[in-house]
Amino acid sequence: MKSINSALVLGATGLVGKALVTQLLKDARYNKIICLVRKPLKHSDYPDPNGKLEPIVINFEDLQDYQGYFSADHVYVCLGTTLKQVKSKTAFRKVDFEYVHIAAQLARAQQAQSFVWISSVGANAKSKHFYLRVKGELENAILAMSGLNSPSAVRPSFLLGERPQPRLVEKLAACVGQLIAPLLFGRLGKYKPVSARQVAARMISLQVFK
Repeated sequence: MKSINSALVLGATGLVGKALVTQLLKDARYNKIICLVRKPLKHSDYPDPNGKLEPIVINFEDLQDYQGYFSADHVYVCLGTTLKQVKSKTAFRKVDFEYVHIAAQLARAQQAQSFVWISSVGANAKSKHFYLRVKGELENAILAMSGLNSPSAVRPSFLLGERPQPRLVEKLAACVGQLIAPLLFGRLGKYKPVSARQVAARMISLQVFK
């Protein structure tokens, strides 16, 4: 008999988050998908014929107040932003480091079976590049946490997919990335553009099913 699991998703409205929730809703191993979100989901974007989806609108500044939801079997974190969106390094770090780190602490406190989050190819705490440095510092902080069950980071390169508000630079980067992808192999293979669906599938594959 297949095991039945519950999942908690943070960042369900992003490119990967949406792909992830869509896949989880189709996965027979799950009977409940809880999504902590900033604003109500458009249910038309998340087909849910089996009634598994439970979106909860929260204030991420008070993430600790929602600790009980982290008792889900599997915790998925797809949170992330850009400097262009938030305008400052402090605001970027709050989303890409602090919120994810707090989520890991809450998953540990509630003994979730596994914890998977999105990092980035090239993440390195010693990088001179701010974005990669923050991602690397987060990886180090989470992987050093004692008592957190089965933590795993997914390190995608440039993400391909339909974005809610596509930007010209991203469109150009996607086109260039797809053109040079055949030239990226061996050690360079990790830099190939990857679809949001692939990243979501990878996240699910890293979870621990009992």
